[in-house]
Amino acid sequence: MDPNIAVEIEKILKDIALHTGTEAYLNSRGGEETRFTLDYFGNKTEAYVSGTGDAARRQASLIAYFFAGAEARRFFPEKREYLKSILLGEGGQWYAFRFMTKYNVADAPCYALDLVPDRNVEQSYAHVERCLEDGADLVAKMDDTRIAVVKFAEEGQSPNEFGQFLAQTLYEEIGVRASVGVGCEMKSFSEIALSYHQAATAVRMSGIFHSEGEVHSYREYLLVRMLEDVPEARLKDYMEQFRIGDAAEIFEDEDMTNTAEEFLESSLNISETSRKLFMHRNTLMYRLDKIERVTGLNIRKFSDAVTFRVITILYKLLHL
Repeated sequence: MDPNIAVEIEKILKDIALHTGTEAYLNSRGGEETRFTLDYFGNKTEAYVSGTGDAARRQASLIAYFFAGAEARRFFPEKREYLKSILLGEGGQWYAFRFMTKYNVADAPCYALDLVPDRNVEQSYAHVERCLEDGADLVAKMDDTRIAVVKFAEEGQSPNEFGQFLAQTLYEEIGVRASVGVGCEMKSFSEIALSYHQAATAVRMSGIFHSEGEVHSYREYLLVRMLEDVPEARLKDYMEQFRIGDAAEIFEDEDMTNTAEEFLESSLNISETSRKLFMHRNTLMYRLDKIERVTGLNIRKFSDAVTFRVITILYKLLHL
């Protein structure tokens, strides 16, 4: 084999070991090992992984698969389009691994954010890109309405704080308001598509439930996602079991629902809710009493507040 080809193969094997922890080598080391064939642009050579069981054979097969697709990888898509495909879940984890290898992206804990500016998406994209250009974080324009960011986890800054930073800098620097969804942190970049799906779901849910603020975490809507997967007939059964009379009197009244949501967000604190809503305490008490009269739930009590939140979700899902 051409020595230069052997050097290329060795380098790729080192990259695979670095990003996946799976070590393969070209020269037998003796002991228990699994031998397999690598085909790199028509150059075939024997390689080995430690062990002889099913796990070792799977490792060997994956590495052989990666090398077998090397010809197709000569023509990588442009970096941002490549990242977009990964975030949309195209190509699976090996596609993400090839991206890491080509662009020297660390396989480290990370999470995704979905930004939906209210206008000037191109300008917003350029601004976010400038904000991230000195670090390892990644950004891609997903379509004409949204921008994706991959943030590698850092100590001292939570995902929600980073989302707040992006929303704030967009508004302060270019006058654009953006709804920002934050996905859960993944252990590996190869799992980032799931985090982006969660971030996009958080933005969608925030629109359905008219959530306050600009940054929305997927964790806020986990209960919603669980109920969203339940068949509609079962949701109707659940709603009927609560035996609420005219639910529309509460849930179709924007003032009532906003009051209830703010009360729940303020940890059932009357004074804090009044302050945030600029509402007289007596007006707030009247609305809470009306909710209890219509629904039978005194949301000043924690257990009834939890039940009311579940009913709110059921009603919204049934009237999308």
